[in-house]
Amino acid sequence: MNVLKGLLLLFFFAGSNLWARPNVLFIAVDDLRDWVGHLGGHPNAKTPSIDRLAKGGVSFTRAYCSAPLCNPSRISLLTGVAPFRSGVYGNGERLRKKLPDAVTLMQHFRASGYSSRGAGKIFHGTKPYDADSWDDYFVAERQIPPASFKRDPKLSKSAWVPWGALDCGEEDMYDGKTADWIVSELEKRQEKPFFMAYGLTKPHLPWKVPQKYFDLHPLDGIELPPVREGDLEDLPAFGKKLAREVYDPSGERNFAVKPDGDHADVLANKQWRKAVQAYLATISFADAQVGRVLDALDRSGHAGNTIVVLWGDHGWHLGEKEHWRKHALWDVSTRTPLVFSAPQGVAKGRLCQRPVSLIDVYPTLIDLCGLPKRKGLDGQSLKPLLEDPDRKWERPVVITYGLNNHAIGTEHWRYIRYRDGGQELYDHNRDPNEWTNLASIPEYSSVKSKLANWLPAANVGQEK
Repeated sequence: MNVLKGLLLLFFFAGSNLWARPNVLFIAVDDLRDWVGHLGGHPNAKTPSIDRLAKGGVSFTRAYCSAPLCNPSRISLLTGVAPFRSGVYGNGERLRKKLPDAVTLMQHFRASGYSSRGAGKIFHGTKPYDADSWDDYFVAERQIPPASFKRDPKLSKSAWVPWGALDCGEEDMYDGKTADWIVSELEKRQEKPFFMAYGLTKPHLPWKVPQKYFDLHPLDGIELPPVREGDLEDLPAFGKKLAREVYDPSGERNFAVKPDGDHADVLANKQWRKAVQAYLATISFADAQVGRVLDALDRSGHAGNTIVVLWGDHGWHLGEKEHWRKHALWDVSTRTPLVFSAPQGVAKGRLCQRPVSLIDVYPTLIDLCGLPKRKGLDGQSLKPLLEDPDRKWERPVVITYGLNNHAIGTEHWRYIRYRDGGQELYDHNRDPNEWTNLASIPEYSSVKSKLANWLPAANVGQEK
């Protein structure tokens, strides 16, 4: 009888431990640089929902993507395999062709007894992408309400202006529809611990959102990002190419969008301030959808046992280094928000200054949820920093854009080496805007050598 009672108690506590495992609310924001209120990336940023989340946890001021492009950034985060090891360098590669045996983050949670549900853009695109990763995935209709946007008739037909206010409501927007679904899922009775992923498509281009978000950012008060005339003069040839062209990171082809890049077009058509306004407005729209989901979590009764992680897949230039979009290895195109909030085991309302990578998200969530460890992950658990954001942290970040182009980032330095041997070195203590390339100055040779030790010894595809 005592043996039976003991077995029953063992079964009860084993089940209780499973149910005690925290849920995960996983929020991905597309093309979001550090222009959020609590990071101070731009004085006009208005992101009360993301800032509220940060107050309940730890936000990393130096969080960097593994690659400044959607597909390689997301695949590396969701598999824990770095781009130089997977060979996923561009948007064209498919996960299962490059990594047929990879266990995604969601698969690992499913195998550990979680339900895995998602909506929006988690992988590159808005479809499930990898069926084995999900129990359920919602795909909304993608459309902008007809006749809701009017292009300025004074602009030339060749002007690059994919932004403007829409005459519609949030319920008409794709991210609004997916937020509705996530909210409805959170309202349901949960049969087991959940991993719920909400992927926003904004602030990815086009920057077209309802008028009220433009009204939050009056044009006459918009500040332009800091730039320096002649900033490209001290760059190697490959760096200049990235600033003015959209580069195909597979290395198969290069093609110029405009001979002098997007920046010359924006200036010629007097659109710089309007573009910054539109990007800020689109961020505020995305923030509002995040707020709706966080409010639903609070109402659900599960907030006390749910870890929330919010991340952007990479940064975005708006004229810095005469560059627009991502597609580069500089700080602006690679830095993005990363916030962890949890009922316990995570400090509250703290900023962490240590450089970390999005590839660290996978092992961190395993650690926080007490799931079985996995071999072969290139990241490192951030749990020590979540407990103590001031903890010493020696590991730099490695960022890859295309075959054998890498950046190494520490709190002090950024070192870039391109496949053709071109180099850039920036002292972030004295030059946070990366205006002065120190790579050709002999006195910094030892700094370059030390940082170069972190460059990947091998790159998939390098033998071709």
